[in-house]
This record gives sequence, C-alpha cells and structure tokens, in this order.
Amino acid sequence: MAQKRQEGQDKNEAGTARHRVLIFRLYPLQLGDKIFFQDGPRRGDWQVIEVGPRKLRLKCPVSFKELECDHLYTFVEERPNEPWPHGH
Repeated sequence: MAQKRQEGQDKNEAGTARHRVLIFRLYPLQLGDKIFFQDGPRRGDWQVIEVGPRKLRLKCPVSFKELECDHLYTFVEERPNEPWPHGH
C-alpha cells in the first residue's frame, strides 16, 4: 500500500524528506533602538533599554511600561525544497 505524503513534502533519491522551510535570523537590536510592533500582544512603540545575552528589555514611550522578552528574529527567506529537520 502506498504511503500518503504530507502536504509540502517530497523525497529525493536518497529518501530524505524535503519541505517548504522558512528561514529566520536573530535581529541585531542595539541599546536605544526604537521599534514598532504592527500587531500582536506587544503592538505599539518600544525602545530597547537593555540587551542581554538571551533577553531584551523594552520600554513603552507612552505608558512607560517595561517589558522583558526573548531576542527578536526576522524572516530572511523561504526555501521551497529544503531537507528538514536539519539535525543540529
């Protein structure tokens, strides 16, 4: 019986699964950067007030609320025929 393939998955001659993979990169924010989130729970203006090895500290210039969050990533490219998982 033939196996059903998952959507977006192909196999090459070696049998390795290929998928549509979205590539993201850590964004190099710096102290003092002003950023704007267009949507989501953090929507609005923020200023970077601290950059640590794993976390950022942001401050809203309107409410003066401070927020600690993980570093931010940005979309770099879409690869339509990428082996996945990459196996780190």
